[in-house]
Amino acid sequence: MHIGIVSDTHDNLDHVQQAVSLFEAEGVDHVIHCGDIIAPFSATPFDSDSFDFVAVRGNNDGEWALSNVVDDFGSYLGESGDLTLDGVDIAVYHGTSEQLREGLADSGDYDYVFHGHTHERTVDTHGDAVRVNPGGLPIPGADNAFHVATLDTELSGEDAITHHELG
Repeated sequence: MHIGIVSDTHDNLDHVQQAVSLFEAEGVDHVIHCGDIIAPFSATPFDSDSFDFVAVRGNNDGEWALSNVVDDFGSYLGESGDLTLDGVDIAVYHGTSEQLREGLADSGDYDYVFHGHTHERTVDTHGDAVRVNPGGLPIPGADNAFHVATLDTELSGEDAITHHELG
């Protein structure tokens, strides 16, 4: 199974569509958005027949209707959530608290912890879990290009993660 990971799209429809196109081309089965979609209109491109969609709330997601829109075609997990896909246990959280990110990784409950917030793509092993930040829109002090990531559940650890530069 292939899982798409995206975060911090901040209403940039060009980047959202690039992410959706990549995920469709890669044949991902699920897309997980780690928050900061912002407005409902920029969630709707993830309504695809090609994959299932899951999202968590980011610190800039000020539109309360976002949860209703996402729930119309996917699953909105609120502040954080966890799921098991193809036997892989995943925690999803936007990432505003480093202490909570580390706590999820250190808990021993998850194979992967997906988060965003910093807009900086990272993959590192922390405790028993691999923490993955797919990146986000370019901002000063972080990446200079938009990135998303994919996870191949046939592999394990950091080797299962591939970052993709878009836009």
